[in-house]
Amino acid sequence: MLCVPVPVISNPSYDTIILGGGLAGLTLARQLRLEAPHLRVLVIEKRKHPVREAAFKVGESSVEIGAHYLQVVLKLEPHLRARQLEKLGLRYFFPQSDNRDLARRVELGPPTFPPVPSFQLDRGRLENLLLAELRESGVEVLDNATVKRIDLDPLNHTVNIEIREGQDREVRGLWLVDASGRAGLLRRQLGLTRTVDHGANACWFRVPERVKVDDWSDDAEWHARVPSGQRWLSTNHLMGRGYWVWLIPLGSGSTSIGIVADGDLHPFSRLNRFERALDWLREFEPQCAEVVGTYQDRLEDFLALRHYAHGCERVFSPDGWSLVGEAGVFTDPFYSPGSDFIAIGNDCAADLIVRTARGEDIRERAEAFNTTYLRLFEAFLRLYSGQYPLMGNAQVMTAKAAWDNGAYWAITGLLYFQRRYARPEFMQSIELLMRQFFVLHARMQQLFHAWDLVDRSEYEGAFANVVSVDFLRHLQASLAASAMDDETLRRKLEDNFTLLQTFAATWQALASDRNPSLQRFVPAGDEPLLDVSALVLQPLTAMG
Repeated sequence: MLCVPVPVISNPSYDTIILGGGLAGLTLARQLRLEAPHLRVLVIEKRKHPVREAAFKVGESSVEIGAHYLQVVLKLEPHLRARQLEKLGLRYFFPQSDNRDLARRVELGPPTFPPVPSFQLDRGRLENLLLAELRESGVEVLDNATVKRIDLDPLNHTVNIEIREGQDREVRGLWLVDASGRAGLLRRQLGLTRTVDHGANACWFRVPERVKVDDWSDDAEWHARVPSGQRWLSTNHLMGRGYWVWLIPLGSGSTSIGIVADGDLHPFSRLNRFERALDWLREFEPQCAEVVGTYQDRLEDFLALRHYAHGCERVFSPDGWSLVGEAGVFTDPFYSPGSDFIAIGNDCAADLIVRTARGEDIRERAEAFNTTYLRLFEAFLRLYSGQYPLMGNAQVMTAKAAWDNGAYWAITGLLYFQRRYARPEFMQSIELLMRQFFVLHARMQQLFHAWDLVDRSEYEGAFANVVSVDFLRHLQASLAASAMDDETLRRKLEDNFTLLQTFAATWQALASDRNPSLQRFVPAGDEPLLDVSALVLQPLTAMG
């Protein structure tokens, strides 16, 4: 019988204990190693490593904040360039007739790579690298280990771990981070889970080859729109009323495919088995179903998740604990915000951990971080709650995607790229602006919802690109600007918010011109309007 030695924890006392060695926990450990290498960090991971590539976890698509965190803050650009895939933006195909010809569907997406990069992530490949490099750098990592008990005691937390059956270890730490994903160890133990009014479900699977949407049509004009022939490098969305289907390529050569749907319009019972999901695709996305059907005997995995969105009462505590990633909150995979929340949450957690180790009083900072983070979560949740029905409306969703991206680049993303979420004194100085921004953001989501209810126009074959609009392209590119001092950044945020107000008035005016019942959304006075003609679609027919 082969005896494998039990890992020995060299020091029973840590500055930080991280429960979970997935993306959130491993990236936080790396950030602490880079920014405060003197700290004693322990990572406890349930899975045995190395893990399998491709068939592992979802969350493969990153957008600007999460990509910047990985690429710049964590200094992972060499790995991202060599072992992952740069993403050709977000791309949407809206419904047309029976959805059997991709080239006839309205397409919203860029023809070339954006100036600020993002990446498609093979999570197994990335997490294997992170864990191995942490061990090499001196961070203690226990994989194949199960957390059996957590005893919270401010600045002296105790965790009991089972290394293998019957072999336990007890460790203590100044700070405890729950990065256990959906298990939500602390969230559940403390009764912090909060239900949200977003009832979408999802299923997903991986197939062992590249699925290239570029091969789905022979139409020469359609191919000419993206001269590189690399649409497949986008996060491709097949859109319909109450649903979207993702196709994401992975660096390991596999393709991730998922269905995300409003539970009222598309019951979970139609998606919770592969055969049922394939039948659903045959009904709503038959061109995709034909491709997927060729792989049904070679699936790498299949998983389904009911009511995936959840909130949390608290994610940062003055008593020396925090919840990062899905262990705390989760909104929706649309727009790929998961790694964004990891980036923002990890910045705040790292700040509190370092200050605690120095003996600072972090109570006020923890409360400020908790308020900012949960307000941001609520703002993001508005992007999705009640909005899935309009995903089949090409014009309304084009307007919504343009607005949502513009707001993200103008305020949310800029604050992260300038590393201000972990600066509570700065966030307090823009409190009024942020309140106004959240109110405007909520009103625009109400507009899109109301617009969809009265507009049933049909469209065909159009091609639009959010960053073909000059000011939107500038907002995205400006994320990469050099560091700003506080006053310069405040002025920039104020200017951007003024621009967003005008952008909002533009869509409000256009929607009300087409549908007079929406006049209530138009602000009083003569607002200047922006040129968004590149995003205005011409309907084939108008119904209702």
